[in-house]
Amino acid sequence: MQLNTKYFPKEVEEKIYKFWIENDYFSSKVSDRLPFCIVIPPPNITGILHMGHALNNTIQDVLVRFKRMRQYESLWMPGTDHAGIATQNVVERQLAKEKLTKEAVGREEFLKLLWDWKTEYGSTIIEQLKKLGASCDWKRTRFTMDEEYSLAVKEVFVKLFNKGLIYRGEYIINWCPRCKTALSDEEAPHREIEGWLYYIRYPVKSASLKKGVPPYVVVATTRPETMLGDTAVAIHPHDQRYRSLKDAVVTLPIVERELKVIEDELIDPEFGTGIVKVTPAHDPVDFTLGKKHKLSFLNIMYEDATLNDNATEEFAGMDRFEARQAILDVLKKKKLIERKEPYKINAGHCYRCHTLIEPRLSLQWFVRMKPLAEPAIRVVETDQIRFYPERWKKVYLNWMYNIEDWCISRQIWWGHRLPVYYCKKCQAASNEPSEDIRGVIVSGTKPDMCPECGSPELVQDQDVLDTWFSSWLWPFATFYWPQKNQELDYFYPTSVLVTASEILFFWVARMIMAALEFTGSIPFRDVVIHGTVRDRQGIKMSKSLGNIIDPLDIIEKFGADSLRFSLMMLASAGSDVYLSDEKFLVGRNFANKIWNATRLILLKIDEEHLNVEDLDCDSGGAPETWIIDHLNETISKTAHYLDAYRINEATKQIYDFFWHHFCDWYVEIAKDNFTVHTAKVLLHCLIASLKMLAPIMPFITEEIFQLLKSTVNFPKEESIMISPWPREISLAGDKRDIYLVNTVIEMIKEIRNIKLDLGVPATKRISLRVKSSGELRDFLTFHKAWIVRLAGLKDFEFVDGLRRALYKTEDIEVDFCLEKIDRDKFLVSLEKKIEDLGSQCDRISQKLNNEGFLKKAPPETVMRERERFNSLSTQKERLSQLKEVVR
Repeated sequence: MQLNTKYFPKEVEEKIYKFWIENDYFSSKVSDRLPFCIVIPPPNITGILHMGHALNNTIQDVLVRFKRMRQYESLWMPGTDHAGIATQNVVERQLAKEKLTKEAVGREEFLKLLWDWKTEYGSTIIEQLKKLGASCDWKRTRFTMDEEYSLAVKEVFVKLFNKGLIYRGEYIINWCPRCKTALSDEEAPHREIEGWLYYIRYPVKSASLKKGVPPYVVVATTRPETMLGDTAVAIHPHDQRYRSLKDAVVTLPIVERELKVIEDELIDPEFGTGIVKVTPAHDPVDFTLGKKHKLSFLNIMYEDATLNDNATEEFAGMDRFEARQAILDVLKKKKLIERKEPYKINAGHCYRCHTLIEPRLSLQWFVRMKPLAEPAIRVVETDQIRFYPERWKKVYLNWMYNIEDWCISRQIWWGHRLPVYYCKKCQAASNEPSEDIRGVIVSGTKPDMCPECGSPELVQDQDVLDTWFSSWLWPFATFYWPQKNQELDYFYPTSVLVTASEILFFWVARMIMAALEFTGSIPFRDVVIHGTVRDRQGIKMSKSLGNIIDPLDIIEKFGADSLRFSLMMLASAGSDVYLSDEKFLVGRNFANKIWNATRLILLKIDEEHLNVEDLDCDSGGAPETWIIDHLNETISKTAHYLDAYRINEATKQIYDFFWHHFCDWYVEIAKDNFTVHTAKVLLHCLIASLKMLAPIMPFITEEIFQLLKSTVNFPKEESIMISPWPREISLAGDKRDIYLVNTVIEMIKEIRNIKLDLGVPATKRISLRVKSSGELRDFLTFHKAWIVRLAGLKDFEFVDGLRRALYKTEDIEVDFCLEKIDRDKFLVSLEKKIEDLGSQCDRISQKLNNEGFLKKAPPETVMRERERFNSLSTQKERLSQLKEVVR
């Protein structure tokens, strides 16, 4: 049988994926096999496949496919997340195009629109994952707002509330004025922005003026718009500069409200002037000061961060930044601004829309996290759950030791509505709610009446739960917990979680806490954290920056296998992945190599029907023993690396064997001594290589496997993806054969290198003088045909001694037969190469000694330059030594 001259992935991949689906190869069930289970980090229903998804899901698919071949009952549990804020934003934008708002259409109709959107677009990313080759058990696909899943969410809320771990309280929270909802600390990542520190004069009331008391104090702030909510100014109790202010009364500029002067050790005397304004309703530190010193709490902003009536009529209705400028203008007119200076501000931003967060006093629902964190700390400290790379263990523990309570209520409509009901009669849901829980009923179903007063007038809380409150149940709720069932008992705890570091606290830590609290068991045994995908300059890929590479474009251009292989080659354990379009040529070129090698082997075999199980290694020659030994080592190491989640090393191991040992050497050697046994060894190595590659490059390996089945008589396995992992063959032959082949291959490599170094054209065949003896001399004589061809020689002759040796080991010495005129020409060529290498080394050395370069260049670039310097230095040294020998 002949293969096409070229491999065309587009013609293969859809056909192969359909074949897998039709034969139900991705499904899993309770069986007597050992289970292996991964739950997918559920992508948002608003999501489309990006390179981070491609990396994350390829790693998972490699592990699942590998374990399937190792005869585990392997399940990759798929599903999607409802993504509360993101999905609501999408549908709100659609309404805005029709000049409508969610309030205009009403909650019930808006939710219907959301479900319609989910039905039409919510599985887009699932279909894109299929193009990547994802072998999830799609029949099990779950959604975080499935009816059964919603029951689990309610169950958890009720249990935590009854246990005293959920409470309602008025605190400063992260508020997104764009999304109009509270956010947890993890959902409001901080980033540095350029700002100003304003020094504002606050007058001291005249009645307070006495000896040593100034007519005003200077307060430094980065947010002058919040001064309208000030209810005090504060100093450090040991700050001797302001001892005279202790009993003074300070007046708030513009509003002229009297402010207390308080003393507290929370105040940093080094910040600004050492005197700070205290705005308890708009700053987390000030909130603490307000509670401690019994200050008034004055909220001056609406939900959209415009100023309300508490900010005085002059500024009410202004946006916070518009108000900032207006207030500064008034202060400037009153000569109350002393100065301003540039200041870097570390400010929270909404993780969805990137709007600057507004700290805001709000009544919200919280989870007490410390009691949940304690057992989740123990299981990691005792290595019941392991992190790969291990450094993430310390990061996880550090966060858990310092964990804060979790704000779980969100002021949006899309999501799990809080299972909380208020009795109108008890006025628990009045316009001014409090932390008091009288008249508050927490129940998985709506009660008929208030248990306190018997009133049937109950209303459900308008808020929904944070999206992560549902996804933290993912490892067990996907198996229909709290219902008892066989599959939960069999597949749970799951085996490994593969995720990005960005959601270590959002999701991973919370899943561990939830699992221990509600199942009494860890959710997974291992956590594999991969790096971030960056561009070639080291900048994180982002649609807004325009530096993304669309994985679907790469699949269209090069095929899914090329994308997968290239990513796995680049993704060393936990390190960031630096990408450019050219990086995917590695996978494309390797796919072509596999195809062409298969084509060559099948042409050579000429459709002989062979049974590869009849392979008798003892009857082969030294090259056969050599390649089988390398194959055995590759099978063993690849399995070891995959078991240890070192996929990058496993990928390189297979690549090195197939390209360099098998194709570069054994296939070439086989051309000069082709026998039935040689054909068997070729086929055995090819099939074993395909099986090792199948988890990483599933499409091309399946296509070739099916073609081989129709040509070669080997065990009738339906599909490579459910074939057993290749077995090692016991070698009873002489291990000395392996040494002899290695020795000769190294000699051939050196002959090629020396020809290149001397400037001898690769096509020019030269003669050799060889000094050797014993079995190595016999080996060279017996295998002369392929040695001469692969080394690019005319011939070689054995001699008893050499005046010089261009290549020399303990067992062999080699010299080229060069005429004097050639030698002079070669010396000139060598000297020029040495000079060029020296110049290159000098340039790189200057760069590596430049502090500016080391600070600005991406780590990958610095590492590449160091490697290049070492490589060039080694070449220069080798050529210098060769020059002395040739001279």
